[in-house]
Amino acid sequence: MSRSLAIDNVTRHFDRGDFLTLLQRSVAMPTESQEPKRLPELQSYLEDFIVPLIAPMGFISRVYPNPVAGHGPLLVASRIEDENLPTLLVYGHGDVVRGYDAQWRSGLSPWDVVVEGERWYGRGTADNKGQHLINLMALQQVIEVRGGHLGFNVKLLLEMGEEAGSPGLRQFCLEHRQELAADVFIASDGPRLSAARPTVFLGSRGAFNFELRVDLRDGAHHSGNWGGLLRNPGIVLANAIASLVDGNGQVQVAGLKPAGIPESVRRALSSIELTPSSPGDPQIDPAWGEPGLTPVERVFGWNTLEVLAFRTGNADAPISAIPARALAHCQVRFVAGCDWQTFIAVIEAHLAAHGFAHVQVQQSPGEVLHASRLDPDNAWVRWAIDSLERTTAKSCALLPNLGGSLPNDIFADVLGLPTLWVPHSYPSCSQHAPDEHLLAPVVKEGLQIMAGLFWDLAESGEEVLCEQRKTTRSPMMN
Repeated sequence: MSRSLAIDNVTRHFDRGDFLTLLQRSVAMPTESQEPKRLPELQSYLEDFIVPLIAPMGFISRVYPNPVAGHGPLLVASRIEDENLPTLLVYGHGDVVRGYDAQWRSGLSPWDVVVEGERWYGRGTADNKGQHLINLMALQQVIEVRGGHLGFNVKLLLEMGEEAGSPGLRQFCLEHRQELAADVFIASDGPRLSAARPTVFLGSRGAFNFELRVDLRDGAHHSGNWGGLLRNPGIVLANAIASLVDGNGQVQVAGLKPAGIPESVRRALSSIELTPSSPGDPQIDPAWGEPGLTPVERVFGWNTLEVLAFRTGNADAPISAIPARALAHCQVRFVAGCDWQTFIAVIEAHLAAHGFAHVQVQQSPGEVLHASRLDPDNAWVRWAIDSLERTTAKSCALLPNLGGSLPNDIFADVLGLPTLWVPHSYPSCSQHAPDEHLLAPVVKEGLQIMAGLFWDLAESGEEVLCEQRKTTRSPMMN
């Protein structure tokens, strides 16, 4: 019984195609959560695929309806050895975005895993079926090598609505806090920093969407007869946006920016470099964003304001007329410590002070994705980094949070857990797009990483938990 044997076993399962076969079964299920007609497939993924898969590992499973009617179910499965042992909560989502079948290139299908060299194509391979299946297969091998005795408890939460914004997840976790109670959270989603570098991230930036609207009159008016006499809503809105964020991408509103970057976050980011990971990746613009920050600090440690869409007149068939209205869809990506509930009032006050009384501001429909991160100095973080580096003999990238957004705050704030994310994809995986894929070498290394991580949790989980409990600081950085 040894750590190396568990890693060897999971490597052997990969080499003989066991994981690929499992992934093919999973991808074949069209679990598109954005399509209401797919509710039966969402249910079947949990009941007919996941439950039989984990039952031999000793899990007792229950599938729950979503608290929000019309959305995919959730599964809670538990494997309890001893209530006094540390408890791990593992998370994943079995739903995928729309397949966009016709947009995949010739020879590929979203619902069939096609192997081309190191690339495994199929919808959900990277997001998120492949990632949570890597974790489950690694856990299975550790259980077998340890003779069925892990030395810690495991709870599994799988949702089937993440790609629809995780409707009901927060309410479900509030209602099932006791059932989901644990000591540490480990999950896999999103990309590594690069394909070659194992990564741990500790949370995510939040996402707050809002609309700016200028509605001045009924109908358009001839620009020759009325130009210079009528206020142009497109010009008004363009200048209003420019007052919020300048021509170099620097946010101009103090209330939309963080107070600063915590030293532990700045220290963790100091060893990170951003480089294009694929020939198709865009080049980073060094002059864009908050001055005085590195590119890494701008995307992982700071807030940004983006214009997602801008509409005035008819861009497809313009006419010589002053439009009646203009609309912009905007977004603030924000880090932990920023209160998104103040954003609308802050924007309104700023626009009023700068003479843009005609601009209406309102929050966009849909849920706000909250920001959260675990302190990089937390004992669980040091433990995880040591484990990954021991397994791979590589320098592991530590990101305090993703630049993107995940429902991490639900696990951190609602369930009160230290959160560790170990991704098994890479930036150019085409998630959410046609031709989504996993990289075989990352899959293999991911299986090895997770086998080592679960083994180390069995060996030293109680010690790390005791160390964390001795600290007086909160596990979350607010």
